[in-house]
Amino acid sequence: MSKKIAIISDIHGNYTALNAVYNDSQKIEVDDYWFLGDLFSPGPGAMNLWTLFKKMNPSICVRGNWDDLLIKGIEGKTDISRMSQIYIGKLAQNLSQYLTKEVIDEMKSWKICTDIQVQKTRFGLGHNLPEKNFGQKLYPTAEQKNFDIPFNTFKKCDVYIYGHVHHPIMRYSDDERMIFNPGSVGQPFFKWNKFQEEMLAEYLVLEIDEDGIKSSDFRKVFYDLREEYQRAINFELPYLELYKLQMETGKVHTHDKKLLKKYNEIYGYEKQVKEYIKNTLKKEC
Repeated sequence: MSKKIAIISDIHGNYTALNAVYNDSQKIEVDDYWFLGDLFSPGPGAMNLWTLFKKMNPSICVRGNWDDLLIKGIEGKTDISRMSQIYIGKLAQNLSQYLTKEVIDEMKSWKICTDIQVQKTRFGLGHNLPEKNFGQKLYPTAEQKNFDIPFNTFKKCDVYIYGHVHHPIMRYSDDERMIFNPGSVGQPFFKWNKFQEEMLAEYLVLEIDEDGIKSSDFRKVFYDLREEYQRAINFELPYLELYKLQMETGKVHTHDKKLLKKYNEIYGYEKQVKEYIKNTLKKEC
């Protein structure tokens, strides 16, 4: 008997996109979900996003780099030596008002990578490389030899699936084992404007039976970008201007030092993050 598994990754706080993916996946009657990391931020999704995520009830969750950064940020352990870290730290500080300790503890329990047998096919799963959930080694246009690295860890796996780079991918290692990326639910990336302008929520459905992968369905789902931006306004999201730009262009500004410095100075975010870190660490003493 075959099994349909919806693979989702890189939601990045976009409740509206995740809800669209959930509704689409229910229409095609998926049996299970696998989640490959980066649940919150920079979007406004908080406990509403968590409630929907738990309703989907993924049987597998791996921890992404933004998940790690959020946990560190809420615990007051953000390294504020860079503008991008202040940005992430402020987003984490804001979410700390809404996310419960139980949510953070569950996210901490997620592994950085794992593997699973489905019928006769064995899958390795990670956010990026099996031992490293950040970096660009597996960017779609990276050199071929990089795509052999996951199988150094998952030697007995037939397939490796990862997230992080926000591009739908199907390709092969040198020994022709399969590699998939579902793309990003809430933050798809493309250099080519034609594809970037689509601004659709991406995910992957694999149908697996006793013989292997019966079908692979890269799905793109429409959602209302204006509705998502309104959620950000209602949530009083920090760096709201940057989220507006993301909704309009698909481009993010996590590493735009000049722009981040501008909003840090206008709203006093750097001072707020420093104060939050000071107060949080004081409570632990």
